Amino acid sequence: MRMDILIIMAVGMVAGRFAVPEAFRPINSRLQTLCTCLLIGAMGASIGSEEGFVESVAAWGGASAILCLLPTACSVVLVYLLTRRLLGDAKSANAGTTTREGATTGGARPRFCIDGMALAALVMLAVGIALGVAAPNSPLVAVLGHLSEPVLWVLMALVGVGVGMHRGLLASIREHHIKTLVIPLGVVVGSLVGGIVAAPFIGLDVREGMAAASGLGWYSLAGVQLESMVGAQLGGVAFLANLMREIASFFCIPWIARHLNGYACIAAAAATSEDTTLPMMIRYTDERCVVYSLINGVICSALVPVLITLCVG
Repeated sequence: MRMDILIIMAVGMVAGRFAVPEAFRPINSRLQTLCTCLLIGAMGASIGSEEGFVESVAAWGGASAILCLLPTACSVVLVYLLTRRLLGDAKSANAGTTTREGATTGGARPRFCIDGMALAALVMLAVGIALGVAAPNSPLVAVLGHLSEPVLWVLMALVGVGVGMHRGLLASIREHHIKTLVIPLGVVVGSLVGGIVAAPFIGLDVREGMAAASGLGWYSLAGVQLESMVGAQLGGVAFLANLMREIASFFCIPWIARHLNGYACIAAAAATSEDTTLPMMIRYTDERCVVYSLINGVICSALVPVLITLCVG
């Protein structure tokens, strides 16, 4: 759980509420975009430099893709249905609102398209992975690895400022209170159901499918834990499946935000909604969803090792 992120964001919220002028809002947006691109590039370099990354993709890519797609889809659908009923208007989080760059989101664009931010994210990710694969021990990869944490802190402070400048947000959260827990509930249940459905297609038993899906996007923990508890094959499949979930969420969040709602975007990100995929939540949803995204990430991250142990322990 990332308590440092929560603390930094809280400080930013106080600053945004009491000290930051309204004129800073567009500057805040541009700085968030810059930090997001740097983080995605650093994440790609880290992924590409993982030992055996290319070999793992070749060996277990198909099974991992199924274990990524089905749990993610089930989570998104379940969270969408739950929040539509329990958290009010399903489009209230994003439809018809204005982004920080002034462009409309939600239902304003009837067709799916990759806008500038998503395209930049894709390019940065591809460049980062290529760099990590080609030169895993290069100084640039090492620098990117060291920079990712402070850049994330800066981004979270900027997010906090944006949240603090959003008047009426706390009242909205108090209005929904305990109902916000339906988001992590839907993420967990949907992921487990997806793991059950995926298992027979890839030659796993039900408990193994559930265990791999229980990573909720936290690929490093899921891979290591399942490798030690079950074996290298399931560990490798779980690692890739949850890595794919993290990467895929970057590029499906814009579509989900336009066609479903902001809460369903959180379901796609799962445990990563508190850190690595949070920049896309910031970009494509509103401040309320960003706060819910942090809450969901904390809860899901805490549940990952418990769920994996319960499934195969």
